[in-house]
Amino acid sequence: MARSGKGSIVAFSPRAGMPGRESVKGVFTVGLPSAVTTFLFDLDYIVLDKLMVSYGNLALAAIGIVLKVERFPLNVGVGICQGMMPLVGYNYSAGNRGRLRGAVHMSLGVGLAVAAASIALYELFAPELARVFIGDPETTALAASFLRVRVLATPLMFISFFTVYLFQALGRGGVATALGIMRWLGFNIPMLYILNSLFGMQGLVWSQVTADSLNVALSLLAYFRFRPEALRPERLEPR
Repeated sequence: MARSGKGSIVAFSPRAGMPGRESVKGVFTVGLPSAVTTFLFDLDYIVLDKLMVSYGNLALAAIGIVLKVERFPLNVGVGICQGMMPLVGYNYSAGNRGRLRGAVHMSLGVGLAVAAASIALYELFAPELARVFIGDPETTALAASFLRVRVLATPLMFISFFTVYLFQALGRGGVATALGIMRWLGFNIPMLYILNSLFGMQGLVWSQVTADSLNVALSLLAYFRFRPEALRPERLEPR
């Protein structure tokens, strides 16, 4: 910056210009949904641990292993969504409809492929993955049974994150924030309490699949309702 000299638009001096209202609004439009989603994501894990501890240390250890293992495909999916955001944002602003649609479709396809691969691997090798974290046979067997259920939610979780990040990239922070809040406070956390009261420990394990199935339905409804014209099917002109 020092070598750029006075001709550079980037400077440490506040006299060089303060951010305008639209710039500040743009930062919070993108940042708020991410902050809310991250906070509620961790809150959901806290509630799950709090409820699972009532079934003993064995169950708590097993779900702890599962929450670590399921992070692998989940974090890959989040990375795909974060990589998609600048591509979508730039091409949407530039009006490049073809490249915009290509970025969305490619990201969605790769994320779902990773989710499908994780389901296959986790269903086949659940005990082996659990043994990476603990050698106790009882804990390993319980963690493997939990993992085979929880992994079924992987594509649903990816679609939920994908929709939120997509609306962030399109500048629809209000829609993205509403989806994030509804996912955790409207579906996931309440479903933990409901299924725990109805089915006990197994209800807690199935809560992710159940809640994210409802959330995907809401996400798709929001997508078809609020997607911009650039992502709608092209209309054929009458001859």
